[in-house]
Amino acid sequence: DHFLQDHLNTEIATQVIESKQDAVDYLTWTFFYRRITQNPNYYNLQGVSSTIVSDHLSELIEDTVKELEESKCVLSDDLDLAPLNLGIISAFYYVKASTIALFNFSLTKTTKLKNLIHILSNASEFEGISIRHKEDEALQKLASHLPLKISKPDYNSTSTKVNILLQCYFSRRTLPADLSADQREILLVAPRLIQAMVDVISSNGWLEPALATMELSQMITQAMWIYDPHLRQLPHITKEIVDRITEEAPDCKEVSDLLDLEDDHRAKLLSALDEQQMSDVAQAVNRFPAIEMTHQVQDPKNIKSGGTVTIAVSFSRELEEEEKLGPVYAPHYPAEKPEAWWCIVANRKTNLLHGIKRVVVTRPQLQETIEFDAPEAGHHELVLYFVCDSYF
Repeated sequence: DHFLQDHLNTEIATQVIESKQDAVDYLTWTFFYRRITQNPNYYNLQGVSSTIVSDHLSELIEDTVKELEESKCVLSDDLDLAPLNLGIISAFYYVKASTIALFNFSLTKTTKLKNLIHILSNASEFEGISIRHKEDEALQKLASHLPLKISKPDYNSTSTKVNILLQCYFSRRTLPADLSADQREILLVAPRLIQAMVDVISSNGWLEPALATMELSQMITQAMWIYDPHLRQLPHITKEIVDRITEEAPDCKEVSDLLDLEDDHRAKLLSALDEQQMSDVAQAVNRFPAIEMTHQVQDPKNIKSGGTVTIAVSFSRELEEEEKLGPVYAPHYPAEKPEAWWCIVANRKTNLLHGIKRVVVTRPQLQETIEFDAPEAGHHELVLYFVCDSYF
């Protein structure tokens, strides 16, 4: 019964349960229902008569629905139950309703990276990560070297530990085996939490925190800070090599810029690498996406305030015939990760996000449409963003 909240939310989101009576009926088909009568003391029941069990189930459903209402996941109208946007996000990403409530109440239109990491670290999904004996001392030592200082850290709390381990990962610090195992557990859960976070932010129509959260997704995949040189995504590229490239080819800042250099010039800049290392770099560079994007506003002359704006977005990708798109090149991330993108229409001046769509470009040609409500009458300068969840 401690886990009923998330099960109930999912069933309401998928419209399997549409009323409180449906919810009680749903419980009667569970193993939990069979256990109540076998072990009533454990569940604080005074007896096992059908009336007592029925009253207990009804009360349990009432309390759970109330919790989901407070989390803004479910709408209850006396007997009927309907999913709200946050409940659907929770069910879709398999994220706890308590975590979605945390995101909803903590995120604002001005939330920056430091607070995003803090909010993510407080997610209920990390409650199973415990603090071992005397581990608080090790965490305190690690915290003294963090780029983003934690305000009021409690080294015996899980959220502080998660925050420290995430920052150590972005700085590519080597950790003891037990902390490294905890860090791996955090990293495997983080991407879906971040996707849910983006959806919560975009449903509020905020641009800047949405972009910052997408950058956090890139940081999780590449084990880097957003301000680190983007060439560090490639293998064997040390700080010294980056400094040399910056000095001798100041325009070479992105992975694609490295491809555009003359062969001799590139070989000279990377002369510190041996043949095998050069081969690794070439392999990684070839995995990087090369996508062109064009867009067309549909029927622009007939757009009216409050009506729907439709933008057709076309993507063309350099892919060989029959080439299968492999996982993202991310040697530091502990699992294979598929590549995906966010396509956003927003107003930079007003920090307003109008429309968003998650896109996967696995074919040489792809067309998607983004729809959103037209703003009030007047001149609006909107920007179309195309942001990867894995690469800087």
